[in-house]
Amino acid sequence: MARVLGVEIPDNKKVKIALRYIYGIGDKRAEEIVINTGVDGEKRVKELSEEELGKITSFIQKNYKIEGDLKQEIAQNIRRLIDINCYKGIRHKLSLPVRGQRTRSNARTRKGPRRTVGVVRDKAARKAIKQQRQEK
Repeated sequence: MARVLGVEIPDNKKVKIALRYIYGIGDKRAEEIVINTGVDGEKRVKELSEEELGKITSFIQKNYKIEGDLKQEIAQNIRRLIDINCYKGIRHKLSLPVRGQRTRSNARTRKGPRRTVGVVRDKAARKAIKQQRQEK
């Protein structure tokens, strides 16, 4: 596997597809990188020379924020929203959908699995629930 900026990209895929394995690079950016570096996008990664890999690496470093830097910037933006206590920040803090989606019937990805609220009358079931809470 070839390494581009600390990320392993698969050898048997075409260059414009393999570049998408880097966090922060999608199909449009991958296409842009291939065009601007002059590398054939239809070539397999294993067929690339060191020079071509170097071109791709230097172009990405100069023009894009990727991987750790990008993740750090996103985390800082979210932290800023939480600190200034704006609506989006509050939604992030409460682990609720941020962009206006409904929460009455959906939003399970963001809210997590359902938690039953109410009285459990069976003593055995009550003990099982109590043990589950203690494990968390």
